[in-house]
Amino acid sequence: MGYGRLQPSDPGGSSRSMGDQSPPQQSPSRKSKKKLIILSILSITLIAAAAVSAVLLIAVRSKPAAKQSLLHRQPTQAISDACSKTRFPSLCVNSLLDFPGSLNASETDLVHISFNMTLQHLSKALYLSSGLSYLQMDPHAKSAYQDCLELLDDSVDALTRALTTVAPVPGRDGSLGSSQDVLTWLSSALTNQDTCGEGLADVSGPVKEELGQKLKDLSELVSNCLAIFTATSSNDFSGVPIQNRRLLMESDIMGGDNADVSRDFPRWLGKKERMLLALPVAQVQADIIVSKDGNGTYKTIAEAIKKAPEYSKRRTVIYVRAGRYEEDNLKVGRKKWNLMFIGDGKGITIISGGKSVSEKLTTFRTASFAATGAGFIARDITFENYAGPQKHQAVALRVGADHAVVYRCNIIGYQDTFYVHSNRQFVRECDIYGTVDFIFGNAAVVFQNCSIYARKPMPSQKNTITAQNRKDPNQNTGMSIHACRILAASDLAPVKGSFPTYLGRPWKMYSRVVYMLSYIGDHVAPRGWLEWNSNFALDTLYYGEYMNYGPGGAVGQRVKWPGYRVITSTVEADKFTVARFIYGSSWLPSTGVAFLGGLSV
Repeated sequence: MGYGRLQPSDPGGSSRSMGDQSPPQQSPSRKSKKKLIILSILSITLIAAAAVSAVLLIAVRSKPAAKQSLLHRQPTQAISDACSKTRFPSLCVNSLLDFPGSLNASETDLVHISFNMTLQHLSKALYLSSGLSYLQMDPHAKSAYQDCLELLDDSVDALTRALTTVAPVPGRDGSLGSSQDVLTWLSSALTNQDTCGEGLADVSGPVKEELGQKLKDLSELVSNCLAIFTATSSNDFSGVPIQNRRLLMESDIMGGDNADVSRDFPRWLGKKERMLLALPVAQVQADIIVSKDGNGTYKTIAEAIKKAPEYSKRRTVIYVRAGRYEEDNLKVGRKKWNLMFIGDGKGITIISGGKSVSEKLTTFRTASFAATGAGFIARDITFENYAGPQKHQAVALRVGADHAVVYRCNIIGYQDTFYVHSNRQFVRECDIYGTVDFIFGNAAVVFQNCSIYARKPMPSQKNTITAQNRKDPNQNTGMSIHACRILAASDLAPVKGSFPTYLGRPWKMYSRVVYMLSYIGDHVAPRGWLEWNSNFALDTLYYGEYMNYGPGGAVGQRVKWPGYRVITSTVEADKFTVARFIYGSSWLPSTGVAFLGGLSV
């Protein structure tokens, strides 16, 4: 997995960087045009933010503006109370004092103000950062720079939606989402900033210093915004036990343990999507057909993505016929909503690539296929990165799309195979292959009925299945591996005694992974889990196992870390189910993918 992550076999080894392949140099006219587009987007964003600010200020101002001068720098009780719940209280107080209306705001008003203030900081950072393209950059620095621009843009979008949800603008059709959505979007924005910073950590030169100044305090501001929102919300969003969080009540749960597996789908998929995921390929009515032989709508997947509509609330079905497709920079961007890719089956429709960090790319940009557009679905496709173990980080599939489903797919690589980057994801009936940290990222994701295969790594390496990078205790993220099979691939099985495999290791301070009701093979080391670096995160992580079985499922010799637990309560285990951990019963049904809402049928 990415940035700063060391090989399990080498505590002092090469760092993990993430990145993107550098595009051709743009002409001045294209650069100017791109800059105008960015400025237009930012103007719209700031106007929207200003509209919300105006509403808030009318509500909270009871004194002339002159009274809120620099003479009044002492925080109010509301500001002190709100900021006491954050991880960066001094920054919280100072940033809120700088924002108009804060001195007359209640603690509830400060929730809105913190969103608005954070959005304005993100928007300004994007604007200033986009003006650094003139700097001299080597390919690695350029890929890290481009990552940061993309991630900042995604964060501005996430905060805009979150702000419009918590403080709707008069004249618009209500809010854009629920409280659960807001928590997900804030968690995603924080992950974006973390990813940007990790990419920059592995480069040198002026762009690192200049961009670092533009991004100063952004992660902390988003973290504070997340903490203030969480503390004043009436609902629990993650459904799991963490500090200062009310447990989700049974009345909040959709679906349940006794639901029919074939019909109990979270609501985010409608009747059409349920049918699409159940229908044989021959009966699917595709909007776009990709065929290498020229008998479809397009010959390449890139053309199909380009022609798909933006911000569509209607599902667009792209059928990719049998064949091996290797295309540069395949990505379903943020504006491409509700795209569904259907192949002819695992090993038949193959999307492949061979990019790796050895080419001076960030891990983020090595993906053979990437998706950030909300509502992304992939079915019956193989995603592969063939770079090999000697090339280190090399992603086959990266998903940062909210309400994403990966169904009946192969995901094949070695180190960093499957990057579950952010937002809410559901992975069902997939075969996932890799070696080091081969399922990694900071999404809220449930893997269900999947086969997870450890492969033979390089000499002296250890296999680690997961590397989860939750960095903030208020993020609703983590990995739930439910009713899966943890197996040794055919190349590892004969030599499994020479290459220990571990269930995971903590990439970040609040790493969270659970294995439930899964078969664990004897290639998994008896201690189960591996340290990242000495005692790092061992008392703040949450690693759990619930009623797993098989020769590697025994817990008697497991690690004794403070954050590791053998889960014995069905109430605790239930918090990591589809219905509760990713609120799947509210969005999955419309996808049509079969799923188990609770622990069992």
